[in-house]
Amino acid sequence: MINGYAGKILHVDLTKGSLEIEEPPDELYRKYMGGSALGLYYLLKNTPAGADPYGPENTLAFMLSSITGAPIAGQSRATVVAKSPLTGGVGDSQAGGFWPAELKFAGFDGIVVRGVSATPVYLWINKGEVELRPADHLWGKPTREVDRMLAEELEDDRIEVAQVGPAGEKLIRFAAIMNMANRAHGRTGMGAVMGSKKLKAIAVRGGKKRLAISDPPGLRAIMQPSIKGIKEDDDMADLAKHGTLGVLEGQNAAGGLPTRNYLSGWMGYDRAASIGGERLFNDLLRGAAEGTQMKEGRETCYSCAVRCKRAVEAEWEGNAINPESGGPEYETASTFGSYCDIDDIHAISYANQLCNEAGVDTIATGATMAFAINCFEDGVITAEDTGGIELGWGKADAMIEMLKKTLDREGFGDILAEGSARAAAQIGNGAEDIAVTVKGTEFPAHMPQVKPSLAVIYAVNPFGADHQSSEHDPNYTPELVMESPDKYGKRAEDLGLTNPQPEEALNEAKVEYALTTQYAYSALDTAGICQFVFGPGWQLLGMEELAGALSAVTGEETTVDDLLTMGARRLNMLRAFNAREGFTREKDTLPKRLFEPLVGGPSDGMAVDRATLDAALESYYEQAGWDPVTGNPTPETLENLGLGWLLPELV
Repeated sequence: MINGYAGKILHVDLTKGSLEIEEPPDELYRKYMGGSALGLYYLLKNTPAGADPYGPENTLAFMLSSITGAPIAGQSRATVVAKSPLTGGVGDSQAGGFWPAELKFAGFDGIVVRGVSATPVYLWINKGEVELRPADHLWGKPTREVDRMLAEELEDDRIEVAQVGPAGEKLIRFAAIMNMANRAHGRTGMGAVMGSKKLKAIAVRGGKKRLAISDPPGLRAIMQPSIKGIKEDDDMADLAKHGTLGVLEGQNAAGGLPTRNYLSGWMGYDRAASIGGERLFNDLLRGAAEGTQMKEGRETCYSCAVRCKRAVEAEWEGNAINPESGGPEYETASTFGSYCDIDDIHAISYANQLCNEAGVDTIATGATMAFAINCFEDGVITAEDTGGIELGWGKADAMIEMLKKTLDREGFGDILAEGSARAAAQIGNGAEDIAVTVKGTEFPAHMPQVKPSLAVIYAVNPFGADHQSSEHDPNYTPELVMESPDKYGKRAEDLGLTNPQPEEALNEAKVEYALTTQYAYSALDTAGICQFVFGPGWQLLGMEELAGALSAVTGEETTVDDLLTMGARRLNMLRAFNAREGFTREKDTLPKRLFEPLVGGPSDGMAVDRATLDAALESYYEQAGWDPVTGNPTPETLENLGLGWLLPELV
């Protein structure tokens, strides 16, 4: 067995109530590494084309990698894959915390779940022993309460729990799978799939056994400089202090903060500051009153010294905001804040808590609230539709009220619980032009109008618009590479990128940058590593260091080229799944709003140019080895990546 892996995959058939343990051959681990790619292998093998996302044939796979549980910052990540109820195509989502490492210590590299239970159950994995238990008493309970109840029931407050909240039980299409009540497998509706299977939770307790590492001194030599980097690197120091919310004011200053449902990229300097990282740090973090925010207001994931997670302790309108529910990230503050034109950080933090307790993706949820507000402002819907709720820009009370109805699937909230794309189709009356989605997935808070390569990535990404699937344009400019040759210059060169481009360019060289870094990010999701610690750009460590860490853990040489090949393999597996579902190039498009000029601030008048995007897409398909007519991988590309076994289903 290759070092780093547990060597076991747990297979759960909920229809039969059966539990089986597979011991995969080393070759399977070598080829797919773990994480997303290994999960996709089981998804493609076990889920037939055309399967109902909520049916027994849909496969829900949780996967780790060789370095999960190693003494490496950012390694405690798990991937979940399934057919997505939000997009009808592939679903893929990552989350951190302590649950992933605990699952590895319990003796498993992954869990493959099939079937549907007749009644609610939870899975209990205790130091290698596994059993299904009734979960009727947990059904309907919010995430924090379930954590408490299971700790009491199992008489162990050190268990880690991955679960669905009431949103997953209600099949809200953007429901998340939560652990620690604030770490979310948020995107693509994986929580709705888990809820449809009546699987309430997976509770895990690992043993004392730790990973077998091939070269501990070599691994320490790679990781030791990172401790210094956390304190001395400006990007990492800001991440540690402010979390991802530290970028909000900079995004606004560049005209790239989505405001009023993507009508603008600018909220105004003072209003953006009121929901930014410094405001949260000074006023809302646990311990703020005592001035101990750096100690009390931050949480972390297993073995990570960055400590970028927020813990908020405050209130809004008499409602307590608890640190156990975490705190808003940049995307959350944007979608519930600037998207809705709301500048109340307390209301945003309360919305974040409601989402985490119910178990939903805050990006999709906040963006859907903004969509509803936009529809109301434009007269597409009225108070008669919303049950009397007077939605409007900047109205935090009304937004929170509609959010609660959505999380309860009550009234108009039942329509919004389908996601903004499906809601728009149901509403009609021009609502389709107001929804900002790709493949049914709501847009994150990074704007293709000011980061042009994201226009391509958002369009082609198999599970819809995603800001964590490639590096962004500002990190590949001639000025930045010249200013920081040892970081940005070298990391680009490590990937074979030696032709930096102006930030506003969208040409063949920029497309090469987008695709190559998409392979790199795809490899990160397969290696099960945090994209805030390792990566091809601004991160603490680069792809060269990741290759070295993998080599040190497994004892098998891994190069950056190997990682890029793995990233390409995983990306083509994602795309192949969609091809089986009938997806073609016609799905690779952007919503109408992105082609309309932005209003106000530094990005006033900016828009995505259709002709430029079309040319960039042609270049992307050619460079990726995808058919320019269908937009799907060619047989030659799949064969070259060792994926020829997929061809019979794609003909």
